[in-house]
Amino acid sequence: MRTLQVDLGERSYPIYIGGGLLNEAGDYFERHQLSKKSPVLIVTDDHVAPLYLKRVEESLGNSGFTTVSKVVKSGEKSKSLEVFEEVMTAAIESGLDRRSVVVALGGGVVGDLAGFVAASYMRGVAFVQMPTTILAHDSSVGGKVAVNHRLAKNMIGAFHQPEMVLYDVDTLQSLPEREVRAGLSEMIKHGLIWDAEFAEWCREHTADLLSLDPDALGYGLTKGCSIKAQVVSEDEKEMGLRAILNLGHTLGHALEAIGGYGEFLHGEAISIGMAAAARISVNRGRDRSLYDTTTSILRGFGLPTVMPGHLEEDQIIGAMMHDKKFKEQQLVFVLPTEIGKVEIVSDVKVEEVRRVISELKEEGHHV
Repeated sequence: MRTLQVDLGERSYPIYIGGGLLNEAGDYFERHQLSKKSPVLIVTDDHVAPLYLKRVEESLGNSGFTTVSKVVKSGEKSKSLEVFEEVMTAAIESGLDRRSVVVALGGGVVGDLAGFVAASYMRGVAFVQMPTTILAHDSSVGGKVAVNHRLAKNMIGAFHQPEMVLYDVDTLQSLPEREVRAGLSEMIKHGLIWDAEFAEWCREHTADLLSLDPDALGYGLTKGCSIKAQVVSEDEKEMGLRAILNLGHTLGHALEAIGGYGEFLHGEAISIGMAAAARISVNRGRDRSLYDTTTSILRGFGLPTVMPGHLEEDQIIGAMMHDKKFKEQQLVFVLPTEIGKVEIVSDVKVEEVRRVISELKEEGHHV
């Protein structure tokens, strides 16, 4: 078992990473002195519930906690105001009070949704993340919680830090292959923004990570979480440094939105976004190897790096303009300067983005 700490003063919390942790959930709740007098609401989805919900309910029940659960449909479409209202209704009907805990048992969608419920219910109650996907090693750390609006992703949300992150890596063995690849996209991102050696380690251990080798996965997830924790500890509310975690997200979020939150998995959209960011950097004078190395690592994991031909430029640009990172006809992009280093650039012109979209579409014709 590995333990990391997110240092945020009074709001600091641990990330526990290891096998079999869901079976010990009750012990961890007791260790963190969470209330046994108030109901615990477990939010999960219809893929995860049959696999792990009973295990968590039993562990908490054996330690004297009372649980209620709310199961939502799996997928990004559940990050909506409608589903948020459904979960809120379940919380009210179940009699949650100020000392209650909301548990997110699932991937990034469940974490974001349950976290926003916890941030909003009675103006904020305690919250525990129990991620069950690789992607959630990123989203479960840092306290950014939100739902999507049909016009833009994560536009309605809050900063609400969890009490702890309980990351049972045994749950990852049940992931479909496509989810594994998409989740590893964010792990690679952590190397690309912060640690060139880790990016290279990901490349060298591609096969181990894709086959869910426990040692490789344990190291990779711990390293990814530790980079995220370090960045968040320095800039919790994204006033500066934390924005580097958005590498690939300016374009990626737009692709998710125009795909109706169904065509691309988050990690796939971010992969295309990271390729685009590297291409913009090259177009601005950086060495071509920056783009080649970035895309070769991503492609090694079976991730997309080209723009699908059926997507229209105007649609993509339009969706980007609804993004929180759009200001006065110019877009804020995180651009790589070399592998392991990035800069936040606030003057990327729409024409530059159009050029890159058409270049990545062109690349798609040759693949």
